[in-house]
Amino acid sequence: MLPILAELFRAGLSSVAIALNTVLHATPLLLLALCKPLVWPALRRRITRVLNALAHGWIAVNSWLIEHLVGTRIHVQGGEGLQRNGWYLVVCNHQSWVDIPVLQQVFNTRIPLLKFFLKRQLIWVPVLGLAWWALDFPFMRRYSRAQLEKHPEWRGKDLEATQRACEKFRDLPVSIMNFVEGTRFTAAKHAQQNSPYRHLLLPRAGGTAFVLQAMGSMLQALVDVSVVYPAGRPTLYGLLAGRVREVRVHIRTSPIPAELLTGDYQNDAAFRARFQDWLNGIWQEKDARMQELQQDPAT
Repeated sequence: MLPILAELFRAGLSSVAIALNTVLHATPLLLLALCKPLVWPALRRRITRVLNALAHGWIAVNSWLIEHLVGTRIHVQGGEGLQRNGWYLVVCNHQSWVDIPVLQQVFNTRIPLLKFFLKRQLIWVPVLGLAWWALDFPFMRRYSRAQLEKHPEWRGKDLEATQRACEKFRDLPVSIMNFVEGTRFTAAKHAQQNSPYRHLLLPRAGGTAFVLQAMGSMLQALVDVSVVYPAGRPTLYGLLAGRVREVRVHIRTSPIPAELLTGDYQNDAAFRARFQDWLNGIWQEKDARMQELQQDPAT
């Protein structure tokens, strides 16, 4: 009974601390966000830097709380040579909502703020939608195959809109985060897909290709991250309650092949096959690496 009460107390205390930290940083962020569309471009860029600094501060405090209040230790291998002023595409396996605070802690101030491609509808999420917009998270409208068949004139509109949204990243460095599997790993999903990988679901190449088409040669490198939880796939409550004692993270940086930056994934079958082969190769290496991390963090 006492251990359960201790976990409940720790989860409640850490939740309140993170909520207070969020209010402390979100208040000035949202106030500045309201000013952003009213000022000239040069001042807007300065405001964007302040907004990014607020986001980095929010992450730094959350990371301190997770390490010292919750007691989670993150062991990191690799990542040498990363720069805060670089342009990166970050890909990672996805097991839990815990992945996000882990990645934020690992990369905070080492590379530019991690930003996700978000569905356009998410801009209406209270508070967070405005914060994501203020921080220049790219919002995109994706059309299904059925919609494109019904409205062929929409073909390419999503890519054009995203390319326009990404133009602002030419002046300010960015790290685009992409969970390539498209969903969180579970044993049921793994079996349903008949995945050939031990620790991974099948990679969805279309989303990664979309990012590369939208951002082109702006991206300097691929940052491939492998996250392993030795005690098993955690929940967010488990993290806040102190159940996640250790996380193992491996970072591998590699150049993005130039021929994959300009192809047409949707309409060019040969290019699509080459792109899928490239991504599947990365996933094979990641699966082997995760097996090693599961067995021994020092490998």
